[in-house]
Amino acid sequence: MTKNTTEDTAEDTTESTPTGTPEDAPSGATGDTAGTARQTWFVTGSSRGFGRALVRAALDAGDTVAATARRPEQLDDLVAEFGHRIAPIALDVTDPGAARAALEEARKRFGRIDVLVNNAGYANVSPIETTAEDDFRAQFETNFWGVYNVTKAAIPLLREQGGGLVVQFSSMGGRVGGSPGIASYQAAKFAIDGFSRVLRAETAPFGVKVLVVEPSGFRTDWAGSSMTVHEVPEAYEGTVGAINRRIRQSTEGPAGDPVRAAEILVRIAKRHDIPTNLALGVTASEGSIALDRRLLAQDEKWSAVGRSADSTENYPPEFPEDDVL
Repeated sequence: MTKNTTEDTAEDTTESTPTGTPEDAPSGATGDTAGTARQTWFVTGSSRGFGRALVRAALDAGDTVAATARRPEQLDDLVAEFGHRIAPIALDVTDPGAARAALEEARKRFGRIDVLVNNAGYANVSPIETTAEDDFRAQFETNFWGVYNVTKAAIPLLREQGGGLVVQFSSMGGRVGGSPGIASYQAAKFAIDGFSRVLRAETAPFGVKVLVVEPSGFRTDWAGSSMTVHEVPEAYEGTVGAINRRIRQSTEGPAGDPVRAAEILVRIAKRHDIPTNLALGVTASEGSIALDRRLLAQDEKWSAVGRSADSTENYPPEFPEDDVL
């Protein structure tokens, strides 16, 4: 079963070309002063969670939005409120042809796409050992191949119009990783980051910027009805079982506010200076910084050993002292 929802819980790209419509962009704008430009958004997984919050935030900012979902009628209330500035479009991101058709429909409706947001995704919980292969593949189909399908279909449009911003929703798990029980989901999120690094390098000459968003826990439906928790074998109660209980232990849910997050992303999209990665939420921010520090320390500790593999370096190397328990 393939679902199309989003997580609760993302090379310098500081080119001076704004991502809004060129004629609307103020000359010499810096920081948030670039944000007066009106933009057209294309958002996947718009029916709930981060996607819906982002659609509303963009509309509240005066922008136009092509909001895609498997069931676009779920956006009828936003159509009633915002009228012609929102175009609900049916889309299953696992269908490459549907992705191309949806983007073309959005282009015909609004003339261009300034901000593409790949937000659709979901996770099921089970250990790697007992996860059914079709479940693992189905999650990866939406969480990575859905991003690939929509991004690939959008590249010609972005190139021809002279630029734009691609926002890829990864997760804290796609930066820090190692959460027992959601291997397919986190593998896909790591793949999104690698894919986006190449995308950034290939499309920068066209004026395209790429932002990977890495949220921690947010109050969406990611750990609710969107998630299937399979039976956890006793051997994994201390790992997979513990993570599952922690996700659901608070009746108030995670601290992350999707409305705040959406407003932040709309403001970022209107800047010249856009980060390549954004750890969103306290846990994500602190976790990514801690990981970076650990990796730096480890790289420095083992640098001489790693360098010695090249024929131009001294060999054999002196290994770090081995820790003995």
